[in-house]
Amino acid sequence: MANHKSSIKRIRQTKTRTLHNKYYAKTMRNAVRKLRATTDKDEALKMYPEVQRMLDKLAKTNIIHKNKAANLKSGLALYINSLNK
Repeated sequence: MANHKSSIKRIRQTKTRTLHNKYYAKTMRNAVRKLRATTDKDEALKMYPEVQRMLDKLAKTNIIHKNKAANLKSGLALYINSLNK
C-alpha cells in the first residue's frame, strides 16, 4: 500500500479519471455501433458529424489514439457512401 500522501491522492485521481475515460470511450463505441446499424443514408448522414466530433474530442484528450479516430471516421465514411438511398 502507498505510504505517501501524494501517492494516495494519485491513486484516488487515477480511479476517478479511469471511470471518466471509460464512460466516454463506451459512449463513443455505442455511437459508432448505432451509426453502423443504420441502413438509411439520410439518417446516417445526420449522425455522422456528431460521431466525428466525438471521435475528434476523444483523440484530442488522448482517450483514444488519433489514428484509431482517423480509422473509425474513414470506415464510417466508406460505410455511409456504400448505403443506397
